[in-house]
Amino acid sequence: MTFEHTVKSAILGLVVGDALGVPVEFQSREELEQDPVTGMRAYGTHHQPAGTWSDDSSMALCLLESLTHSVSYDDMMARFLRWAEEGYMTAHGDVFDMGIATRQALTKYAKGTPPLKCGGTGTYDNGNGSLMRILPLALYLHRTMGPEFPRKPEAFQIIHNASALTHAHPISLIACDIYCSIANELLCGRSSPADIQHGITAAKEMCASLTDTAPYLDTFKRVDVDVLRSLPKSEIRGSGYVVHTLEATLWCLLHTDSYRACVLEAVNLGEDTDTVGAVAGGLAGIQYGMADIPEEWLAVLAKRSEIEALCQAFAQSQ
Repeated sequence: MTFEHTVKSAILGLVVGDALGVPVEFQSREELEQDPVTGMRAYGTHHQPAGTWSDDSSMALCLLESLTHSVSYDDMMARFLRWAEEGYMTAHGDVFDMGIATRQALTKYAKGTPPLKCGGTGTYDNGNGSLMRILPLALYLHRTMGPEFPRKPEAFQIIHNASALTHAHPISLIACDIYCSIANELLCGRSSPADIQHGITAAKEMCASLTDTAPYLDTFKRVDVDVLRSLPKSEIRGSGYVVHTLEATLWCLLHTDSYRACVLEAVNLGEDTDTVGAVAGGLAGIQYGMADIPEEWLAVLAKRSEIEALCQAFAQSQ
């Protein structure tokens, strides 16, 4: 499989998962048990046509485009601000969903605050708004630093900086670290439970060596393959808290055996359905590849050709 093919499967996996969740965002698990998502729906929560993706995908695509050129935090934030103010990199030119922490960070940036000083640092600033968009950075680091990047402190500094644009608390940083490290395992073709645990362990070991993240590692005790495989669905939340989103993503990945099954499990957890769908969909896209993403879902995906062109440009950039 070429790198370009892998980039497409990862990014389209994320965007499709997001689009599946958009119509039922904020619905409870009990509601979805009565009427589960089985494919692309139209309208619903945000009154959007089928195949519409949200802020999760818009910000991930902005990051992917930025990384096509270099690592520039000003450029990343400038693209995010264009999205917020102009509808840049949206499905239909309309910004219909934006997290509070992201809005606050972009407001600061628009008023002249340096990009790395914009993200919230409080305990309550740990929504999933940086985790939902971080996947392009895993692709970038895997390509530029190699498959051992989770053992390199400089790679984690880049991850932390990219998260801190909007979410700067150590809990958000650790969640992004673990996600990128697991993505790296999948990018290497290693997808067994032991491989996923290897990715988790590598990230936790690095975070343990860093003074800003080490005190918060206990928050991620349940982010462990054996623990997550043993937990019933009733113990998993699909909320917007970044730790819940990471746990839900890995639980779905570990309890399913296809892209379709993984993202539908994620969306039907309820609550923050688009983000959990996107975060899980990105990893499942890498693990199972483009051929496993249902064509009937891709066929209605907004701006599919533009997304694929962006993936191609990123994959072919140096």
